[in-house]
Amino acid sequence: MRLTPIAHPAIDVQLAYATRYNFAGEVLYTRAEDQVARLHPDAAAALYHMAERAAALDLRVRVLDAFRPQSVQRRLWAVRPDPEFVADPAVGSDHSRGIAVDLTLTTNEGSLLDMGTAFDAALPQSHHGSIDIPAKAQRNRWILLGLMAEAGFQHNPFEWWHYSLADSLNYPLLLG
Repeated sequence: MRLTPIAHPAIDVQLAYATRYNFAGEVLYTRAEDQVARLHPDAAAALYHMAERAAALDLRVRVLDAFRPQSVQRRLWAVRPDPEFVADPAVGSDHSRGIAVDLTLTTNEGSLLDMGTAFDAALPQSHHGSIDIPAKAQRNRWILLGLMAEAGFQHNPFEWWHYSLADSLNYPLLLG
């Protein structure tokens, strides 16, 4: 299966695991191909659809993670073995299937919209339906949810930033 590099005029890519500024505290995407955000063609098409809708609202999409090699999934699990926030690599992550994306929204100028917590914050406030965050952040999450659902993605109830295509078992784990 050939993954599609993410390239769209309304999408910015800042892969968190290509830097040391992530919860593992280290660069996890060390191979050149892993430093390019890639998705299964079905997921890329859905993301592009979503980005068009976001642009119509004068918003941009910032991709924080996309396809994730199994080796990186194992490292993340070693650092945070919490199935609420990290998929057990023995089961497999939708990231490692190429059908999941971690993302947020920004203004056209690139300022992050308030989502109530930082990306990858392992907190109850990161749960999609949390009301223990400012009302503006709740609205921003609902905007993101609406855009992603309309494009065919499902949300993760524990992580406001994580979305994947349905029927994940129809997509095999990729070696990366």
